[in-house]
Amino acid sequence: MRALLTLILVGLLVLTLLAMLRGWRYRARRQSAVMPGFFAPPDTLTADLLPPLRGVYVGTVHAGDWHDRIAVGDIGYRAEATVRLTAEGLLVERVGASPLWIPAQTVRGARAARGLAGKAMGIKGVFVVTWALDENWLLDSGFRGDDRSVYPEWEAALQSIAPAPTPDHEGNSAR
Repeated sequence: MRALLTLILVGLLVLTLLAMLRGWRYRARRQSAVMPGFFAPPDTLTADLLPPLRGVYVGTVHAGDWHDRIAVGDIGYRAEATVRLTAEGLLVERVGASPLWIPAQTVRGARAARGLAGKAMGIKGVFVVTWALDENWLLDSGFRGDDRSVYPEWEAALQSIAPAPTPDHEGNSAR
């Protein structure tokens, strides 16, 4: 009887894992059908504006929805990473995954947050960059740095390279 219950439990676990994998693949197919491609990093970059920040790339989500993870390609996978900030933009060099390039003109803001992509990491534990893939895709990419004390410097530097807000049709400043 015990062996039968164990087999049933293992079978349920396998079915659950397969359903999760199928859901992830469906999300990736659905997003890739409507989402533009990610930016390719330039061949050469100017000097870093700040010392590189090492840590963990947490993921990328739709801006404002810290649970709606982007699953296209390998962007949805966590990875050890180093973040570099230059005048041209932000380069996230991920170990075992493709780099993520965020051009300076697409940056819309930066902040320290409690979590991202379904991962809560303490008060101001994740450094989040809000950026526009195009006019329809506003994204948040998160990074947990080994040294979180530098987040204010990074936030200020990213705000300085971000394009100035453009006035909307009523004269209000909007990003």
